[in-house]
Amino acid sequence: MRKILLLLLLLPLLGVAQNRKKKDYLVSLTTDFGVMRLVLHDETPRHKANFIRLVDSSYYDGLLFHRIIEKFMIQGGDPDSRTAVAGQSLGNGDIGYLVPAELIPTLFHKRGALGAARDDRPDKASSAVQFYIVQGKVWNDEDLQKQIDRARARGATRIFTDEQKQVYKTIGGTPHLDGNYTVFGQVIDGLAVIDSIARQPRNSKDRPLKDIRMKMKGEWVKKKKITKKYGYEYKA
Repeated sequence: MRKILLLLLLLPLLGVAQNRKKKDYLVSLTTDFGVMRLVLHDETPRHKANFIRLVDSSYYDGLLFHRIIEKFMIQGGDPDSRTAVAGQSLGNGDIGYLVPAELIPTLFHKRGALGAARDDRPDKASSAVQFYIVQGKVWNDEDLQKQIDRARARGATRIFTDEQKQVYKTIGGTPHLDGNYTVFGQVIDGLAVIDSIARQPRNSKDRPLKDIRMKMKGEWVKKKKITKKYGYEYKA
């Protein structure tokens, strides 16, 4: 009888788990320059769970993209940016905890990659809240090798595959960050929004002269629908 009761209690949980396999968490990041839609990688479960919790709690609503560098990335999530005055230096805010690094060789800094910001800690643990989205640029063979050497000089031990190199030479990205910062998501729609934000005028500390605020919403959507609507292919 006890086994039957336990099974009855577990069935709803098993159903939820099975349903989650068929769905994914789709993030809509809204700015004055348009909407970006992102998915979060299952290979980085700690970062994914943390980001979902923050989005669901509306943490990011009203925060700024406080650092932008064209042909590199756009960065946001600093809690101090919510009430920051013009010219205020930003980038050091946190919420009291870190997320352990999840450096997955197959997840790299191609255009549209969502990465976790961090300081110079040797364990490469991530900020719980600050993130960046890669704009990057397209590289030729010679300059790409210099970027790979730069990544290795900073402590990266990963192997850059031929497929990844080809992406950097055609789609673009920021290869020198690979192996040193956790990539935990990808923009699958609205890449042009990154370009619009990255080209805005900025001060000497790379803060946009005009505030660029964000709002995020997440929802569980069938993977088949995401693939059909945005062309994002899930790994088998």
